[in-house]
Amino acid sequence: MSSSGVILYTGKQVITTLVIFFKGLFMGSADIIPGVSGGTVALITGIYERFIRALRSIDFKFIPYFFRGLIDRRYLRRAKDNVLSIDFALLLPLGVGVAVAFLSLANVMGFLLEEYPTYTYAFFFGLILSSAVLIYISRNKNITVLTILFLGLGAIMGYLIVGLDAIQADHSLLIIFISGMITFCAMILPGISGAFILLLLGQYEFMLGVLRELAALDGSRISYALVYLVGGVIGLVAFSRVLSYLFEKHRESTLSFIVGLMVGALREPGEVMIGQPGNVPLLLTCGCLGVVVVTIINYLGRRIPSTA
Repeated sequence: MSSSGVILYTGKQVITTLVIFFKGLFMGSADIIPGVSGGTVALITGIYERFIRALRSIDFKFIPYFFRGLIDRRYLRRAKDNVLSIDFALLLPLGVGVAVAFLSLANVMGFLLEEYPTYTYAFFFGLILSSAVLIYISRNKNITVLTILFLGLGAIMGYLIVGLDAIQADHSLLIIFISGMITFCAMILPGISGAFILLLLGQYEFMLGVLRELAALDGSRISYALVYLVGGVIGLVAFSRVLSYLFEKHRESTLSFIVGLMVGALREPGEVMIGQPGNVPLLLTCGCLGVVVVTIINYLGRRIPSTA
């Protein structure tokens, strides 16, 4: 009986890990698209706040503890405890899912955005709009004048950010490092697309090219990917502390502001559809498909928990 209990526990752990992996896959798929945020996917699949807490749990004190432990073994235990306090059960499968999405979808997204931009952005429009409505209705239980105010402020900020012109910058390792810090912060903020911020910084096409090379097992520019990743991790860990504090102290206002960002970000797909109009029934179909995808992701996210 005890052995069967272990099997059931192991099976549950495997299923939970796979669920988190697929949520990471969805997040990575969104993060690679200018105008769509992986943080939005994290919200609608019910893992956003745990994700922020998990990032906040990362404390680099284990590094000095480890080196001090070479002299005093008590610090080795502190280093071990520090590492084990990190929510690896969430971060590892989620991170692998995001990485797989980045490498596998770099060519697909490039193709869709080049060949079918209008219909692709119509899908994004439906996805973002339905996500914003769903999140605001289901998560914000205490709608007040203040939350409505933050909703408006978020919408204005999202609209203005999306309207910014791209910066002409070089592709030095320092610029790539800074871009990683900024865009990874945007990736976990629903409504603000990390890929779009990378586009504003003048690094999107360059880094998409690096991803395509890595997907083709060409490591000639892997240094750029590593520097971008290091900058991103540092930015994530720092910014997650800010978000975690805001969710703990001002949850409704923070959610309202985030939903506002998502609504304001609709400017990007909206302008693409207006500037490059296509077949109206097909546009509506693509937009409705985005709504369907959000509904399915939300349903699965609620039915299948991300915790063991």
